Amino acid sequence: MSKALEVTTQSFEQEVLNNDTPVLVDFWAPWCGPCKMLAPIIDELVGDYQGKVKIVKVNVDENQEIASKYGIMSIPTLILFDKGQEKDTITGFMPKKKLAEKIDSNL
Repeated sequence: MSKALEVTTQSFEQEVLNNDTPVLVDFWAPWCGPCKMLAPIIDELVGDYQGKVKIVKVNVDENQEIASKYGIMSIPTLILFDKGQEKDTITGFMPKKKLAEKIDSNL
């Protein structure tokens, strides 16, 4: 079970767009190999960034509306939102250190 909150089409606006804290959204699917490799890193980041960045996951198979709205063409894709605005997008697997550097550069 992931430590990141699962967000759906119904909860996306409240959990991501209307949040005062920066939110990192992990767009993923259960069948995606690189997504599975990224999952433990995402779980570690949840702890590392507690209180600084909210980290959530969106299953693109179950929430195609959101994936379509943000132009998700390949997964994993991570989008960092700040006050409802897209700040940065990361596509594909990235080691934890590089991912943390990307997040830090946007805080």
